[in-house]
Amino acid sequence: MIPAVRRLLAQRSAVRFASLLLLLGCFALLLVLVPRPELADLPAHADRLGAAAPVAAIVGGAVLLVALVPRTFVTLASGVLFGALEGAVYALGAALLAAALGFAVGRLLGREFVAERIRGRLARLDRWFARQSVFGVMTVRLLPISGFGLVSYGYGTTGARLLPFLVGSVLASAPTAFGYAALGAAVSTPDEVNWLTVAPAGLGLVATVVLGHTWWRAERRRRTGGQVSPPA
Repeated sequence: MIPAVRRLLAQRSAVRFASLLLLLGCFALLLVLVPRPELADLPAHADRLGAAAPVAAIVGGAVLLVALVPRTFVTLASGVLFGALEGAVYALGAALLAAALGFAVGRLLGREFVAERIRGRLARLDRWFARQSVFGVMTVRLLPISGFGLVSYGYGTTGARLLPFLVGSVLASAPTAFGYAALGAAVSTPDEVNWLTVAPAGLGLVATVVLGHTWWRAERRRRTGGQVSPPA
């Protein structure tokens, strides 16, 4: 056991991958130990930043997302600080930056280790990620399989391309961004709750169903050689 571990640690790719796992473990621990601020208290902190508040919100939101803080909290906080529309835009900016950072870290620390060891079905899955379009990324993002930050790290360890990943990540985040930002805005201005609070979230649900069905049909067509039997 020990000689095998030593041989593994002698490989640079294994050391980098271990560093990635350690980083994620530390983020998960901090997520449990560090209390989150109350949403109602956030405007007082933002007032001290003045004109720099939007930039701080995007950068700070991105840092929180790569530290595995749920995107729901980041978007709600953005809505509290800037209102429904501006808050959603800044939350999407944070999501874009966080997706790029998480992908870059996953690619730097984990891709070589994964590429050296995947075989069989995992290799076919990796090739599927490498061929993915924006639509494919949106499909994965909309599935409730993991948090925003963790998916970004995971994509970096695959053969996925950066541009489709970033575009798909932002598009998949847009419907719920407007919905949760509107909910956050309602914390500071409860009398201004309107259809924006629920309509984008409903749109996200519809988009999830449509994308899932389209993906299923595409997979069925691929497995049958491009021919799908007509309905009875």
